[in-house]
Amino acid sequence: MADRVNPIVVEIIRNAVNSAAREMNSCLIKSAFGPGIYEMKDCSVGIFDREARLLGQSSGLPIFLGNLEICIQIVTDKIGLGGYRKGDVFVMNDPYLQGTHAADITVFSPIFYEGRLEGFSAVRAAMQDMGGKNPMGCSDSTEVYQEGLRIPPVRLCSEGKICEDVMDLLTINSRYHAMMRGDLNACISACYTGETRMGELYRRYGTKTVQEAALEIFRQSELLDRQAVAAIPDGEYFAEGCLDNDGITQEERPLKVKVTIQGEEMTIDLSGSSKMGIGPINCGEAQTIAACRVGYKEVINPESQVSGGTFRNLKVIVEKGSFLAAEEPAPCGWYFTGLGLLIDLIIKALAPVIPQQAAAAHYGDSNVILFSGYDSIRKKQFAICEATAGGWGAYDGGDGQNGMINVVNGDLKNWGIEFIESKYPLRILSYKVRPDSEGAGKYRGGLGLERTYRVETEEECNLMLWVERSKTTAWGLLGGHAAQAPDVVVNPGTPEEKHYLKTNMLPVKKGDIIKISTGGGGGYGDPGERSQKAIESDIENGYLTLEHVQRLYRR
Repeated sequence: MADRVNPIVVEIIRNAVNSAAREMNSCLIKSAFGPGIYEMKDCSVGIFDREARLLGQSSGLPIFLGNLEICIQIVTDKIGLGGYRKGDVFVMNDPYLQGTHAADITVFSPIFYEGRLEGFSAVRAAMQDMGGKNPMGCSDSTEVYQEGLRIPPVRLCSEGKICEDVMDLLTINSRYHAMMRGDLNACISACYTGETRMGELYRRYGTKTVQEAALEIFRQSELLDRQAVAAIPDGEYFAEGCLDNDGITQEERPLKVKVTIQGEEMTIDLSGSSKMGIGPINCGEAQTIAACRVGYKEVINPESQVSGGTFRNLKVIVEKGSFLAAEEPAPCGWYFTGLGLLIDLIIKALAPVIPQQAAAAHYGDSNVILFSGYDSIRKKQFAICEATAGGWGAYDGGDGQNGMINVVNGDLKNWGIEFIESKYPLRILSYKVRPDSEGAGKYRGGLGLERTYRVETEEECNLMLWVERSKTTAWGLLGGHAAQAPDVVVNPGTPEEKHYLKTNMLPVKKGDIIKISTGGGGGYGDPGERSQKAIESDIENGYLTLEHVQRLYRR
């Protein structure tokens, strides 16, 4: 049936659904109260058919987009398709179901047209605070109950009316009641926007044509994926790395990847990876699957859009009880810390057989820095949590990008200097590229960044850090060198200077200086083959120092 759909109509519908998703995302961002959504863009949206197959999406966090359908399927399995009513909205954040941490809330609603369930619109967005033992998060949690309110799938709206008792329960558990309510209302509005736009599409083309176009889109996606995987030589390919620790113990946490190519099928097997950590490195299985999908997509038709037909030839094997398939009560506060490494390792495993498509590793972690306390200037409590940018890996034919957000975060933005200084008791003293932080190579890795903060409040202020990949730094490929590791220093150049990677509620006072330096990306190819013109440009731009060039590039 799908092969009879006019191809022009298929393309119109493909773009119309993605346009609807973009409008959902715009609605969410413009309506949100919390800067994590309206400023940082820590959110994603998608539109799905009645079987929870992806129809369209907006830009956002790839690891969010990779498993929104799982949340829909969980609720459908619980209540059945007949349990949905027009105007219903469901909410959840359980880390062991949706795979992330308590701060990320999934909100979705059914899409009805002329009384029939046709699909779903879904949102995942980071709330500013879900309760927990410390504002906005902690790096020393040892069980999930310390990390905030845990929500199983529950109705937030029933037939178009907000369930005020549920809304009150969610908002009262946040330190920012009004902000939480505003963000949840923005999520609801975004879902309803998706239903409105899909209703217009159904009126124009009819539900049957839209369904047939979707099937054709799925068919195309699956065919292209199978052809791309079939072009990779059959075999088993391996890579492994480790996380620095779990935040509580100092034990390294190994992550092992085996990629098997057999004809048109790819299997990613994570068996042998570390067991669950005592600290908050753990990740729900759903999010690990999403990360594997990101790694897959980086090399399998990266230029084509994802749809419900993508990933049908991908199988993921992950051991229950490992830190990649966490079980209660394992803490999951920094679930993403292993996912950047996982994605890089998938590429590393396949690099020997697809060197032209592979890139060296990137800096790989969100490198979170969080300030909280009392703002003596604005006379109120404050908390600000920032994901920092770093260098991406070089590839065959080009240098890695400088100062990009890590791969799991996709479209997420870091805070602007003006935003920070206008709303929080912090002064940004410097923000610049970190010289010599790249992995040397014929094509150099991208450079990390340096950002220096000065505390301005005269009252209580605390620093939380979660910085990773200091041991398995961004490696190079085909003779390229590894990049520099991250570092955070408090009061640099003074007798009080101290270095940290992870700390929780570290007291800092007015005038204290905190400098965070993020890692660079790995290099590609022999550094001795880098062109003299490129080296001269790097020196002129302040990316590399002369001493560094003489030592690593042999000039």
